[in-house]
Amino acid sequence: MPKKPVINIENVVASAILDHSVDLDAITKLFPTAEYRPEQFPGLVFRLKKPKTATLIFNSGKMVCTGAKSESLAIKAVEKVVKELKSHGIVIMGKPKTQIQNIVASASLGGRIDLEKATYSLSRTMYEPEQFPGLIYRMDKPKVVILLFSSGKLVCTGAKKEDEVYEAVKILSAKLEEEGVIHYEEEA
Repeated sequence: MPKKPVINIENVVASAILDHSVDLDAITKLFPTAEYRPEQFPGLVFRLKKPKTATLIFNSGKMVCTGAKSESLAIKAVEKVVKELKSHGIVIMGKPKTQIQNIVASASLGGRIDLEKATYSLSRTMYEPEQFPGLIYRMDKPKVVILLFSSGKLVCTGAKKEDEVYEAVKILSAKLEEEGVIHYEEEA
């Protein structure tokens, strides 16, 4: 009996752009917890506890936020970083233009997958078990990459919206059932 896939959003990566440069040395002085070692990496790492994220801030005014568990939390995190900077006297003009770049999700389909057979029933796959235990499936619509494991677990990456993750898993799950390559354990 097919089970409803269990999907978890693991990480949302968002980029944001301010239309001006930012003084990273000034931020370092005002925020002792900010990590900035320009000789190793050109960006400053600004961590938030709520939502638990890390935002890279570059001199150019570009920012990259990682670690959020939803699109809305990624956008909130960027807004909170900007608000924190402003409240400590860092000059920031206008609002940052924020865009979701990538969503990574994990899912469990609740059954075992015959990866060998799945390779033939799905197009655009790569499966080399001696190299990597998962099947790599490049889906066109929505445009995502899914790593499938025989345990029925998967990782979906490349989505720009949470809806795309749910849609991709639903389509894949239905295709695996249709092709008879997923086997559900009978419940006692």
